Amino acid sequence: MTQGQAKFVTGNLFAHVAVMSLTASVGLMAIFLVDLINMMYISWLQDEVLTAAIGYGGAVLFFTTAFGIGLSVGVAAIVARAVGARDLALARQRATEGLVLSAGFGILFSSLVWLFLPQIVAALGATGRVAEETLWFLRLVTPGQPLLMIGMVGAAIQRAHGAARSSMMVTVWGAVVLAALDPVFILWLDMGLTGAALAGWGSRLAMCVMALWPIWRSLGGFVPVSLRSLRDSAAPLFTISGPAILTQLATPVGQAIVTRMVAGYGEQAVAGMAIAGRLTPVAFGMIFALSGAIGPIMGQNLGAGRMDRVRRVFWDAVLFTALVIGVMSALLFALRAPIADLFHAEGLARDLVYLFCGPLSLLFFFNGLIFVANATCNNLGAAFQSTLVNWGRHTLGTLPFALWGAQHWGAQGVLAGQAAGGILFGLLAVVLALRVIRRRSATI
Repeated sequence: MTQGQAKFVTGNLFAHVAVMSLTASVGLMAIFLVDLINMMYISWLQDEVLTAAIGYGGAVLFFTTAFGIGLSVGVAAIVARAVGARDLALARQRATEGLVLSAGFGILFSSLVWLFLPQIVAALGATGRVAEETLWFLRLVTPGQPLLMIGMVGAAIQRAHGAARSSMMVTVWGAVVLAALDPVFILWLDMGLTGAALAGWGSRLAMCVMALWPIWRSLGGFVPVSLRSLRDSAAPLFTISGPAILTQLATPVGQAIVTRMVAGYGEQAVAGMAIAGRLTPVAFGMIFALSGAIGPIMGQNLGAGRMDRVRRVFWDAVLFTALVIGVMSALLFALRAPIADLFHAEGLARDLVYLFCGPLSLLFFFNGLIFVANATCNNLGAAFQSTLVNWGRHTLGTLPFALWGAQHWGAQGVLAGQAAGGILFGLLAVVLALRVIRRRSATI
């Protein structure tokens, strides 16, 4: 692709949505595959305490991952607008400033999480040896999270230029490095959670390198920045990233609520929930990727004044969501027994895995609607609306439903209630997003 060319303002939009989502999902799935691989190797030690510790640890790390996703949404949006306007110099400037600001705020946020780890782990309901192992793991791996954030932002910049393949390879290499290091540190060297943390550091470093190198070599590189330029660029970036971060943080908050509720049913329940939680973004990575994938498509068409194509992107993304959910849910149901066996899930843990691989996976369609609506609002100047929807879904759409389910069906009811709460907010998100599209169309 020629530098600065706006490739998404022409051509079949469903094809653009599918290609960008598929390639972005490979990269995004690789991020979450890191956690899934850790969970798999730790489960092979057949120590429920360590498996539960990885479950609690994942709930905490999700906060920093969500923070990075929010940053990447903002950087991708402002870079894509510059590319859509065919201003390569501005795109290079926005990319450089976005990376520097993301690194700085990523270090600050990760440091705050690290300082409050004992209180966070206790709030999740971990006690005794489980709490000790969770704290040890998190204290080792949390300082490496800024590397992950830089990798995610760098991949988003590449997607904003339409460089789908190279952005995909950022997290693919992260997963490859982890898959190579995990068995060495966890199994062969018998380092347990310490080995999982060290392998995670290697994976994050690989992602950071693979994110920055293609930008430097193929997409115009970087420009010098000053404190003044960073201060000036912070406002437009955080106009989008601020609400996007708040939006993304709602998901780990909701997950933390569910983790706390499930903790009362024992280590098997926490392990089963953790397995389901890690399977979700891997199985539905294409849906998780929609937020970042359709952002550049909408951004370029918005920059070109093509609101008719922006509206079509929205509906094509909804159709794509339905197709992916249907296919992946059928696949999960067919493979539910081998999946449970892979993680040595027994008893209540196995029951929860089976529940996820059955009806609950189909209900993820409504979460997909929220992802599409949020991406639309973020790129059309109504980011605060997506923040409200996401927080509503993960508070009002989680706690009451999960409590009701727990009263009737125990741990299984917690997960079923959490999934059911997404129906109402998924439909609400679509209605509100369509209203934003109509309003923005009236101004162009």
